[in-house]
Amino acid sequence: MSKTEIPDPALYTDLYQLTMGQGYFRTGRHEKNAHFDFFFRKAPFGGEFVVFAGLADLLEVLERFRFTEDEIAWLRGNGFGDEFCDHLAGYTFNGSITSVREGEVVFPGEPVLTVSGSLLSCQLVETLLLNILNFQSLIATKARRLRLAAGECKLVDFGLRRGQGTGSIAASRAAAIGGFDATSNVLAGKRYDLPVSGTMAHSWIQCFDSELEAFRTYARLYPDSSILLVDTYDTIGSGLPNAITVARELEQQGHRLIGIRLDSGNPLTLSRKARTMLDDAGMDYVTIAVSDQLDEERITELRENNAPVDVFGVGTRLITGYPDGALSGVYKICDLDGHPTMKYTDEASKSSLPGIKDIERESGNDGQFARDVIRLEDPRGNRGSGRKATNGPGAGKNAGPVSGKSGKDATGRTVEHIRSIVFENGRTREHTADIAEISKFSSSRIDRLPDRIKRLNRPERYDIALDKPLLSLIEKLKP
Repeated sequence: MSKTEIPDPALYTDLYQLTMGQGYFRTGRHEKNAHFDFFFRKAPFGGEFVVFAGLADLLEVLERFRFTEDEIAWLRGNGFGDEFCDHLAGYTFNGSITSVREGEVVFPGEPVLTVSGSLLSCQLVETLLLNILNFQSLIATKARRLRLAAGECKLVDFGLRRGQGTGSIAASRAAAIGGFDATSNVLAGKRYDLPVSGTMAHSWIQCFDSELEAFRTYARLYPDSSILLVDTYDTIGSGLPNAITVARELEQQGHRLIGIRLDSGNPLTLSRKARTMLDDAGMDYVTIAVSDQLDEERITELRENNAPVDVFGVGTRLITGYPDGALSGVYKICDLDGHPTMKYTDEASKSSLPGIKDIERESGNDGQFARDVIRLEDPRGNRGSGRKATNGPGAGKNAGPVSGKSGKDATGRTVEHIRSIVFENGRTREHTADIAEISKFSSSRIDRLPDRIKRLNRPERYDIALDKPLLSLIEKLKP
């Protein structure tokens, strides 16, 4: 069964993809060999990096990308010609995809993923690809920023009720890739094997004659997993005293209260008072969870002020990618039948890089990432012959010689190629879809990013260099 919320991927597109596709077909261009790059122009949230997410979902959808009889009939009824519709009736996506690993940390302007195949195939999957990768990468990046802010504290995704429709399922997946420990989203938990977590709502407490009765009933039903919401009426005056009473009763029965949750008021003041009251009652084992419009700034502020919070429940500002509604990912053709092509415009930020390319990542002796080099390949897969790299957009000033192979360069830096073929001949090649494994990989890559690059406010730019053959090609193609 499909894990995505896209049951009909072939029509999950913009009209202009199909009208262009028919134009390619009618002019005999549809079978030309093409290469399209996916990249983003600017990192979101005022940051410098993006956590790449959505790849496994994209590959799963592409394996079943085809037009059904009903869809072909709909296209015929909406002005598309019989010959083109007949062609689509037997169509499946059989292009290839070269990509960085899911969970990788990537930077503006880099060819994160390249789709290769017939011009028609590459064009038909554009909208689908951008929809999946842009959204999940946005949420995974937000989640990773929240993880950086939260340190070792537990993070739980509470965003389902505030999300963009069923996109919340993909968002919960992306949040896990970005470092969240659990989600309240039961369907996402089942689909992607994610840990699920939740407490109670104020309505539970309001349905009983007293707050104490509500707590006691809940604890009786869930004696080993109770987290009590203590702010329905009076957090300090009744919520916490009643929670402590129930915790004592659980102790007498051989159980322990897991925690309490604060969902309103001043979380710094209330968490401090709650910790003191719980500790004074001999309940230092009871955890404190905080929710209510949290983001990385509020979490950072709480931790800098030593708020005794163990768990952060983040909802709206995670699931919506607040305050950025979208990642600026784009999909541009870079080669057609062996002829490099580029978009060149007066607005430099909207230009694209020509040709078939690779990304090499250099690391210093300390294991920290130092810079990325975008290298030109020829259509046979050979990398650019030049051994020098020059700073590209956003790069620093210290670009030096790099090796054309993985290993050590002339300066002693380790060089790795971070892209590989993940889809070929209509099928996914070896690639993990396990969220825990992807998240662990992502964490390991973020750990190797210098603090000055990954800091949440006013980060420094990461060095990105273009090799000399690529720079020469750009100059050659400029009008």
